[in-house]
Formats: sequence, structure tokens, C-alpha cells
Amino acid sequence: MSDRAEGGRGRRPAVGPFLPLLPFLGFLLVFLVVPTLTVVVGAFQDESGAFTLGNLDALTSDAALTALRGSLILSGATAVLGAVLGAVLAFLVVSMGPSSLIRRATLSVSGVLAQFGGITLAFAWIATIGPVGIVTNAMSDWFSADLYGSGWLFGLPGLVVVYTYFQVPLMVIVFAPALDGLRQEWREAAVNLGATRAQYWRHVGVPLLFPAFLGSALLLFANAFAAYATAAVLVSQGQPIVPLLIRQAVTSEVLLGQANVGFALALEMIVVVSVVMLAYNLLLRRTSRWMP
Repeated sequence: MSDRAEGGRGRRPAVGPFLPLLPFLGFLLVFLVVPTLTVVVGAFQDESGAFTLGNLDALTSDAALTALRGSLILSGATAVLGAVLGAVLAFLVVSMGPSSLIRRATLSVSGVLAQFGGITLAFAWIATIGPVGIVTNAMSDWFSADLYGSGWLFGLPGLVVVYTYFQVPLMVIVFAPALDGLRQEWREAAVNLGATRAQYWRHVGVPLLFPAFLGSALLLFANAFAAYATAAVLVSQGQPIVPLLIRQAVTSEVLLGQANVGFALALEMIVVVSVVMLAYNLLLRRTSRWMP
């Protein structure tokens, strides 16, 4: 009996190593799992809590389709601009070597600017190129140029410019490790086989980096698609993107009873972001095969 008891005790799973994960799991439960389940359930309920598909029908309205189109344009444009500009900057930084002061400073600043968003970022741009911004007044006084124009900063074009500001440093952070993963031995082997610098990048470097580049661009797309605070400050009229349309559905005092429509719009965003992040993880898995 004692031997069986000791054997049973020996087969008990070790709980101790998982205890440090409990705060993280609790964080995920409160801020990710519960909100997601609330959105999913609310998207299929009416005001009385009964099951309905009417909220999903609202996704085909003109306002919802216009907002979705605006979000896709905004996310796609800033993902492309951020990916291209960030990849070039990351290449220049990585080529300086790990001991370069400029490299360390650029990566550090990129880590800060990638998180510099929301109200602070919107205020900075308004104070710079807004109606009475510093650069706007300087351009008007010195060159008689109307930089503000017809208020482009407070519409979709302005959001593209402002979002690109934090997309570029984010691209630097996520793409620099892929550039560091290119081994010097591969370049030397290509040179020994008679390849030129252009041939090395065409047949070795670019094919290896392309999955990481595309995956990073998808991450930028999801980042812009889900951003809200900066757009909420800049855009005061109209709902050119889905997050602002959700805000109207949830907080509007004119259109009452639209909270569940907001849940349906949020579910739409969850589906889009989930598909994008799934593709990102697949590309990341492919990249990890050759990264050291």
C-alpha cells in the first residue's frame, strides 16, 4: 500500500513551475479572454438579450462598409509605407555593426517611438502642422504656403501620415532581428562561388528576408487596424474607420440601442486581426527555420 501511495505521489504533476505564470494568465483572462467573449456574445444578442442575427446585417450598411474600406486603406497604406521605410532604416542600422553607438541609439529611440501614440501623438501633430501649428505658421510666413490646406490632417490622409510615424520605428524593431540573422558565411560562400553583391541579394538575401518582411508588414497592418486613440482625437466629425464607428454605436446619444451593433463591428475587427495574425505566425515560423 505504501509503495503504491508513494508511486501515486510521484506521478503528480509539478505545479510549482507554473505558479509564476498565474499573474500573466490572470491578465490574459481579464483583458483578453473576457472582453473577447463579451464581444462575441453581444454580437448575437438584441437589446433584450435574445439571440439575433440582425447585428450582423448592420455590417453590410453603407456606413459600416465605408468605415471598413477606410480602415483597410489606412492599415494597408501605413503598413506598406512603414514596412518599406522601416526596412531601409533597419538595414542601415544593422549594417553599422553591433557595437555602433548610432545603432544602439536608433534601436532605443525606435522602441520609444513605436509606443508613442494616442492623445500625445495627436497633440504633437496638431501643434506642428495643425491650423496654428509651428511649421504651418513658419511655412505661411516664410514661403506664403498653406501647409494646412483644407484640413487634410483631420481626415483619412492625415491619419495615414500620423500612423506612419509610429509604424516606421515598429518595423525597425521587428525586422532588425531578421537582418541580424543573415549569416556572414552565406555571403562569403556566395562570393567564393563568383556571385556579385547584387546576385547575393537577389538569390540569397532577399528570398530569405521576404517572409520576415511580409510578416512584419502584416504585424504593422494589424497594429494600424486596431489603433483608436490617435484617430479619436484627430477626427471629430464622421467615422472614416471602424474603431470610430464603434465609438459612435456605443456612446451616441442620437442613435440609441446600437451597443450590440458596436459588438458586431468589434467582432468584425477581431476576425480581420485574427486572420492577419495567423498569417503573421505562419510566416514567422517559416523565418525561424533559418534564423539563428
